Amino acid sequence: MSQEMWPPELAILRGFALEVEQQRWKQNGIVGSESGLFLQHLLDGMYEAIFLNSLTQNIFTSTLMTEEKIDSYLEKQITTFLDHSTDLGESERQQLIFLLGVSSLQLFVQCNWTGPPVDLQPQEFLHASLFQQFNEAKKLDGMILSLLTLDGESIYSLTSKPILLLLARVILVNLRHKMSIQSLPWWTLRCVNIHQQLLEERSPHLFALAQCCIDQVMKQENVFVNNSGRFLAIQFHLECAYTFLYYYEYQRAKDQFNIAKDIGKLQIELTGALGKRTRFQEHYVAQLILNVRQKGDVFPDCEFSPRPTPQKHLIKNFELNDDTLLNEIQLADSERFPMPDLCAEELAIILGVCTNLQKNNPVHKLTEEELLAFTSCLLSQPKFWAIQTSALILRTKLERGSTRRVERAMRQTQALADQFEDKTTSVLERLKIFYCCQVPPHWAIQRQLASLLFEMGCTSSALQIYEKLEMWEDVVICFERVGQHGKAEEILRQELEKKETPNLYCLLGDVLRDHSYYDKAWELSHHRSARAQRSKGLLHLRNREFKDCVECFECSLKINPMQLGVWFSLGCAYLALEDYGNSAKAFQRCVTLEPDNAEAWNNLSTCYIRLKQKVIAFRTLQEALKCNYEHWQIWENYILTSTDVGEFSEAIKAYHRLLDLRDKYKDVQVLKILVRAVVDGMADRNGDAATSLRGKLQELFGRVTSRVTNDGEIWRLYAQVYGNGQSEKPDDNEKAFQCLSKAYKCDTQSSCWEKDAASFKEVIQRALALAHVAIKCSKSKSSPQEAIHVLSSVRLNLGGLLSKAKQLFTDVASGEMSPELADEIAAMDSLVAELQHLSNQFRNQY
Repeated sequence: MSQEMWPPELAILRGFALEVEQQRWKQNGIVGSESGLFLQHLLDGMYEAIFLNSLTQNIFTSTLMTEEKIDSYLEKQITTFLDHSTDLGESERQQLIFLLGVSSLQLFVQCNWTGPPVDLQPQEFLHASLFQQFNEAKKLDGMILSLLTLDGESIYSLTSKPILLLLARVILVNLRHKMSIQSLPWWTLRCVNIHQQLLEERSPHLFALAQCCIDQVMKQENVFVNNSGRFLAIQFHLECAYTFLYYYEYQRAKDQFNIAKDIGKLQIELTGALGKRTRFQEHYVAQLILNVRQKGDVFPDCEFSPRPTPQKHLIKNFELNDDTLLNEIQLADSERFPMPDLCAEELAIILGVCTNLQKNNPVHKLTEEELLAFTSCLLSQPKFWAIQTSALILRTKLERGSTRRVERAMRQTQALADQFEDKTTSVLERLKIFYCCQVPPHWAIQRQLASLLFEMGCTSSALQIYEKLEMWEDVVICFERVGQHGKAEEILRQELEKKETPNLYCLLGDVLRDHSYYDKAWELSHHRSARAQRSKGLLHLRNREFKDCVECFECSLKINPMQLGVWFSLGCAYLALEDYGNSAKAFQRCVTLEPDNAEAWNNLSTCYIRLKQKVIAFRTLQEALKCNYEHWQIWENYILTSTDVGEFSEAIKAYHRLLDLRDKYKDVQVLKILVRAVVDGMADRNGDAATSLRGKLQELFGRVTSRVTNDGEIWRLYAQVYGNGQSEKPDDNEKAFQCLSKAYKCDTQSSCWEKDAASFKEVIQRALALAHVAIKCSKSKSSPQEAIHVLSSVRLNLGGLLSKAKQLFTDVASGEMSPELADEIAAMDSLVAELQHLSNQFRNQY
């Protein structure tokens, strides 16, 4: 936009005004105007006063057509005011409506996220005739919530004061093109993010709108100028990062977090430091901590950053009070890692980096320790309500699995849930840095409390919270887990008697596993419920009715294509139907939405293998392993695909990894392929001879045979890698002889080989081959004693075999040997004589 920025815009984005700015507004005549009054109310956190103002009420009290929907009515009234009101100038009207939109959003956030609760009623600022068709407020809220439904995804039923979000959406989204306010796209982005958090699933419509807003803000040069702009730039990039993170755009999110970190000139790294974690620990040992340093000069002009909230107005950080664990790590040298005094934006950057780490790493003990290092750092500087709340919520999630910390997690979660009602901390303090912290709505915190109670066995307390929150899905799960299936059905039917909703019918279908209830939900939603088709498809999938489930999933995805789980299930269904082309497309959508979904990558590779596209399958498995390095089934697929496409080096690496993951892992077929490739000098996928991998393959066999010692086939393959006793190098022949000796030992220790002539014949042939290798090895021995020892061992083997052969395969009547073994026995007799002769020659050398 080329027009000049309205002076208060930056202050509105920051949430507070400087004294010098207020003086300037007085000089410009802003303070005495109608918009100046709205502005002052907004900056003072008196959002209700804006709605109770006579001007606001005049905007919404013109004649109403009874057949109109509320959103259409609001839009028409505001458009009329913007286009036709003669009492105020055009710019003044736009500024007033903009301030009304921002106030609506802020007040909605107060009602559902930050608290304290608000008493404002829609009847206080909207035309009375609008409410004549609704005899109670809950029906009005229900109708407004249906207007806020997007892409077939419903909104949480107990959302407080939804009229405020609807009004904010009308102004900041629908009518944004009618206002020349430069910062408006940023507020639209905030409105979109708040709206999305209320929906069951991600909305493609909102994501497209968010991306459009981000692009528009990026083009605004006036927003990010001077020192004031640096602080706002950090906030904006953090908000962008959280948006991308939510919509599975992990790389774009990481880029935005890095930009914010670079602007803030922060160096954040996990490091080790000597410290104590328990009360009775005598020696300092290495502990994981977060080291934060400011690069270059500290931020100048910190007046543009929000002032810290007095600690008495922040939620209490409960101490551990454990008889063994310390409340926090006690460092041996705390002065070595000093924590700088951080401003709001810098703390928000650390929180953002922490969130990114959590989203991009698997659930693992090491990840938990890393996240706890971040939370300890953030909680060491309690300054801002949003950051303190976010850090404590994360810590309670991490501590709920620890027996020594779960009690604190419970007390802390209870305090987090209770603070919503607490009126001692003003909404202005709570909203500082709010939009770049991703604080969950208050009912999500209460839900976390209920989940914790349920895990600790307090089922009735958990159910009370879930029922109070009308989270019927969680109520059903609770009853199902404790085996009260009938109670789950009963409570759903009671709620359906009060009001029929698609979601309740879907839940009843889940409990009873009955398709008719999903059909009822589908009809009730006028064919717009993605949830109904999703649930019906999952039931078909559970019953292995793959054709039917494909139809349901396709239908659900037409309504909302951002359902990651549905794409995955669709891919599995097509895989079961052996429709590998469509299965590949579904899994491709999965990995597009969530690039670190290891199972989707693995299944995608399976599709490509079946489609004979093995090189693409190999690449997709590489992506799968980047996402999950611990999944042995993916490694098994990877090793098979690597050998198929000629990536022998990768196959060797994969075999090593499988030995790490599964101690006794063996795959003789893969080893055979690798040995043949190295021995025969086969070309790999790049055209290079595989003989260069001989050393790596020998190392692999060393590991394999140290774990699997009783497989003769593996020992024989090991011998082949060393030339099978036919090498020009004496050391290789010696190694091959040792491997073949162990292989022979494994063969003779196995069961039933003596009773079958064919098996006995095979063992004799291997013993003869071993004897020939022994003869070759004996000739390169440095002393006669060593040579005699080698020859004697194989002579004993042959002698033992001769005795068994004569004992087991001699005809009792005729006294003749079995004709099947005649040649082998003759060869053994001859070889035993030769070995004796060679041994005598070596003895003569003493």
